[in-house]
Amino acid sequence: MEPLQLYDFLPSGNGYKLRLLLTQLGMPFERVEVDILKGENRTQDFLSKNPQGKIPVLEIAPGKYLAESNAILIYLSEGTEFLPYDRFLRAQVMQWLFFEQYSHEPFIATLRFWISILGKAEENHQAIKQKQAEGYAALRLMENHLTSRTFFVGERYTIADIALFAYTHVADEGGFDLKQFPAIQAWIGRVKTQSGYISIDQD
Repeated sequence: MEPLQLYDFLPSGNGYKLRLLLTQLGMPFERVEVDILKGENRTQDFLSKNPQGKIPVLEIAPGKYLAESNAILIYLSEGTEFLPYDRFLRAQVMQWLFFEQYSHEPFIATLRFWISILGKAEENHQAIKQKQAEGYAALRLMENHLTSRTFFVGERYTIADIALFAYTHVADEGGFDLKQFPAIQAWIGRVKTQSGYISIDQD
């Protein structure tokens, strides 16, 4: 069986979600670096794979591509321990996936990108203040949820944890102080002990 092709940008948390799950599933894959800082995601070749011009993209068969990191998480985790079979628990996993993309990633990931990857904190000063408030709101909601729980859904490690972990554990790179969130910090520690764990900068 040919390994899957993952079109990715190494610092990307969205790409990291997939590298982490693929590794924990023991599924062979080849990572193809797409340097978005050089515009490699805007080439005609890449746009033929994903017309939105976003990474990551997973080639699941020759010429058959899937985009959107959380959609790919669902695709890869079907029939595995990472996605519950129970309908209600599955819906809860998806609830957290939607939360991550709409109430978490736009603030926590964006600030990390501006500050640590582009190095443009000063020129985005006002927008950073606004996004920081929204990011902290997401972290407080997560903290409250995790105060009495080990993982996000069903007391087991699922793709809900993978999706939220990707950008949360590097939130400090976007100027967020995680020291005020002890339940999140403890959860980050638990995720890092899961079998097959790899770090975000592991190629």
